[in-house]
Amino acid sequence: MTLRFTAEIIFWLSAAALFYTYAGYPLLLALVSTIRPRRVRRSDFEATVSVIITAYNEERDLAAKLENTLALDYPSELLEIIVASDCSSDRTDDIVKEFAPRGLRLYRQPQRLGKTAAQNMAVAEARGDIILFSDATSLYQPDVLRALLPSFADPNVGCVAGRLIYVDPVDSRVGRGARSYWSYETFLKKHESRACSLIGASGCLYAVRRTAYVPLYHEACSDFIIATKMVEQGLRAVYEPNAVCTELTNRRSDNELKMRVRVIAQTFTDLWHHRAMMNPFRSGFYAVQLLSHKVMRYAAPLFLVAILVTTGVLAPNSRPYWGLFLSQVTAYLSALGAWMLERAGVHIRLLALPQYFVLSNLAVLIASYRFLRGERYAHWEPNRESASAATSSATLAKRALCSRGCVASLPIAAQMIKARW
Repeated sequence: MTLRFTAEIIFWLSAAALFYTYAGYPLLLALVSTIRPRRVRRSDFEATVSVIITAYNEERDLAAKLENTLALDYPSELLEIIVASDCSSDRTDDIVKEFAPRGLRLYRQPQRLGKTAAQNMAVAEARGDIILFSDATSLYQPDVLRALLPSFADPNVGCVAGRLIYVDPVDSRVGRGARSYWSYETFLKKHESRACSLIGASGCLYAVRRTAYVPLYHEACSDFIIATKMVEQGLRAVYEPNAVCTELTNRRSDNELKMRVRVIAQTFTDLWHHRAMMNPFRSGFYAVQLLSHKVMRYAAPLFLVAILVTTGVLAPNSRPYWGLFLSQVTAYLSALGAWMLERAGVHIRLLALPQYFVLSNLAVLIASYRFLRGERYAHWEPNRESASAATSSATLAKRALCSRGCVASLPIAAQMIKARW
């Protein structure tokens, strides 16, 4: 077998795997969800709800987040709000205590154990039949519970996840890339929910039946693995696009990279712990979803490297392979150049997507290396960014919540924006 023949086989196998990962799987999902959709039997549903907001050193955003939560359109006698402080060292706990006369409760972990541990302990303290998990940096539309709860009328539903809209007030290149990526992920969520079950939720907005909640190990990426925990119990995690929250994107590539490395490394831990769920004979089509959405996605950097190397080997004797090789080199150099220009304060819109694509796959490689070294993540460090002083609070608030019809929370959004900037 010649080197050229071997290179061609590796190239076409890698190209086919990459195509399936990013295009074939979405097409398969759309087909399955159209031919045999699993519908949710939604109807009026009202229950006691405990909102659990996990926080570590969130003094900048927390007051506005609590005001936003108190403004939810839901009977106050059925609503409980708990802030789970992961041993915060700033004014986070004091801010919660200031809201205590309005019915808010503080649960403080005596030592820092991480977000998932804080959630576990807060659930043990909660009184609601439905647990709604949230972050300190996201804003809800007032009707978010009215949109989420009807799906719980279906006894087969154990978790309902809402729609996260990423907002980029300063229109950064990283923010544009993140929004494009999230639009793609939202498409997958919609069809995964209809075909079988979600394989993950947005950490800022998902609700779980208290009876279905299973305490998780501290290193778990809770918003990812919660869906698998539902399927293990014979339940589903479903997507509700009318339940909306907004969150600001990172503006800097280095911050986005750190965040994605941490989340991916946690997901590797979860996939390893729940590898049995990737057996189709045990979990059916959900196994196909896990393998396609997560395992194949995280293998994509290997496919990309294989394609680059094999086209480099084949290029000297083939114009098509030479063109493919040059295209890849140009794309990677463009992403590197965009990263360097970003540090110099120069932003080119055209480079947003290639930069974010390379960043995402680089994050997988770094996370893989750290996971194989035995590094595990339970704690997280808030990494908040400041916006340009030239951008007004009112403009930012409009961009945050007026898009997609989220107008009702505008005064609260403005308060949150002012707190941040």
